Amino acid sequence: MSKNLTKRSEDYSKWYNELVVKADLAENSGVRGCMVIKPYGYAIWEKMQAELDRMFKETGHQNAYFPLFIPKSYFSKEASHVDGFAKECAVVTHYRLKTSEDGKTIEVDPDAKLEEELIVRPTSETIIWDTYRKWIQSYRDLPILVNQWANVVRWEMRTRLFLRTAEFLWQEGHTAHATKQEAIAEAEQMMNVYAEFAENFMAIPVIKGVKTANERFAGAEETYCIEALMQDGKALQAGTSHFLGQNFAKAFDVKFANQEGKQDYVWATSWGVSTRLMGALVMTHSDDNGLVLPPNLAPIQVVIVPIHRSDEQLEEISAEVKTLMAQLRKLNISVKYDDRTTHKPGWKFNEYELKGVPVRIAVGPKDLENGTFEVARRDTLTKEIVAKADIANYIQDLLEKIQSELFNKAIEYRNSHITEVNSFEEFKDILDNKGGFVAAHWDGTGETEERIKELTKATIRCIALDRVEEEGKCVLTGAPSKGRVLFAKAY
Repeated sequence: MSKNLTKRSEDYSKWYNELVVKADLAENSGVRGCMVIKPYGYAIWEKMQAELDRMFKETGHQNAYFPLFIPKSYFSKEASHVDGFAKECAVVTHYRLKTSEDGKTIEVDPDAKLEEELIVRPTSETIIWDTYRKWIQSYRDLPILVNQWANVVRWEMRTRLFLRTAEFLWQEGHTAHATKQEAIAEAEQMMNVYAEFAENFMAIPVIKGVKTANERFAGAEETYCIEALMQDGKALQAGTSHFLGQNFAKAFDVKFANQEGKQDYVWATSWGVSTRLMGALVMTHSDDNGLVLPPNLAPIQVVIVPIHRSDEQLEEISAEVKTLMAQLRKLNISVKYDDRTTHKPGWKFNEYELKGVPVRIAVGPKDLENGTFEVARRDTLTKEIVAKADIANYIQDLLEKIQSELFNKAIEYRNSHITEVNSFEEFKDILDNKGGFVAAHWDGTGETEERIKELTKATIRCIALDRVEEEGKCVLTGAPSKGRVLFAKAY
């Protein structure tokens, strides 16, 4: 099996696109800007979904489902929200097609115009807050802690598999609270859940922070975020959690009787991650040989390939492998035995290397004689000969080791690509020649932020939650600054 991948150093974007397709994660569909997520790619997404869903439920959230279509009038109720999404909305205007008299063409039936046009959801705040109005009367009805797993549509002009598509899969949490403090605590909690997931399962180190006013979610009073750094030095927003204040409650007239018996507007949050995380996973760890998957999210953690010349040898190997598979599965390790006789072992090695399976075990007649297995690591491409008696515990320890070493490698890269600068010349030089996060003073104005973006294509990724307050001068204007913010070019 030939990989023929473009090298990352030659063209990172091309390498990424080729890898997503060749590793059987996804492909472009017949609809411009939309993708088909293939079984192997979907299996990774399912593992992400399962872990996040568990974490949401452990923090008291329940899943529900809301309509795909949103009446256009709902959008006009929250002005900044509609401004934020207007350019990306797909609109349904008719509900029927008709065939021409000659039966050769199909066209929209002009008599089937909707009384009110419907928006295909780009996000669900409006339909959900219209629903919450019916659910909430008293403080006893609060909090509402709801999440939905769904698809959304944002009509992007420039698309790339997983990173930016017209339709994508995601989860969106929408919560309602009696107090401002409770809503802020919820928004912060969900940012921390996302950070824990990214670091412990995806092996991706993230910076927790808040967005500037220019970069906030449309309709939010505060947007908390986790920012990751890809191998090409570009940042990727890996998750956001929004404190929405009372904006949506006021827009949809969602009031409740508080403990004093007075009417008050409900406090809100929303938070979400999407299949964009798949792109982050590919770009953080993978190499010129293909995918490198952290064991905690790999659909197949261990693949076993038999090396044989006869059916008798294959039978003997298969009997030994059956015992090993039972041992590994007892340890909750997902294992695949590839005993296909239609492909040679070398072809299989290549395939599983390309697909990023963390551990490969090869076993042949000599291994049976010696009571050993050949164990290969995907991340380092190294091999070890391991005694049969130790194999199951060895594999369990190895998977944990691979998981932590992938994280350590990523954090080392990230930390070496956070650069403090004190002049605009230095700022541009680091962006152009080193990449990564640039820690620079900023005067706090949206105008300066926009001007820097125009001049360099870099945006403020976040104001880090752990930043040190320090007096300084803005890199562009020289105006006073209270602390550094993190700039980067981003996906």
